[in-house]
Amino acid sequence: MSIFDKLKQSEPQKPDNTFSFTALPESAAQLTALPEGDLSTPFKTAALTVCALCAAAADEAVGVEMLNALRGPRPLSVMEVQFLRDRLRGKHYVPFSYFKGAVPGNDYTPDQPFTVTVEENPYSYQNEGYATLYLHSGGADSPRPVTLRQKGDGQWCLWEHSGLLPDIRKPKSENPWA
Repeated sequence: MSIFDKLKQSEPQKPDNTFSFTALPESAAQLTALPEGDLSTPFKTAALTVCALCAAAADEAVGVEMLNALRGPRPLSVMEVQFLRDRLRGKHYVPFSYFKGAVPGNDYTPDQPFTVTVEENPYSYQNEGYATLYLHSGGADSPRPVTLRQKGDGQWCLWEHSGLLPDIRKPKSENPWA
């Protein structure tokens, strides 16, 4: 056994932060009824944020209601709703790109069940009570951030999701160079 194998064995194993959904929630009530809906970890809240953004791509009002359920005592402002609208206009595929199997070549059609992995890095917990976690998009080269804030009761609420909404590679059906 090489020294590298020994080092790998001694590294602590990270918890599995992969979440699967047989169907995406279609309302805030369905979202909060999911096992992840207790918001007991920042990873759960980040995974549900992707679900809420997918809902917003289909129906803005429903998506906003779902995002507000994740944000706890701090609902989206009018400016944040407008930002969401602007980022998703004509790009409904962006939030779906965070699910396993969703890539430009298949027009960001995710594998079933809908599976998303949320990661941390050494800088994820620099500020007490906050966590910045990362998700990989099938249309981007680097992971995208989402920031969560912990309430006094231990719940992790969505604090900042705009890092999940930048442009990504166009789907094959919309790319004249594909």
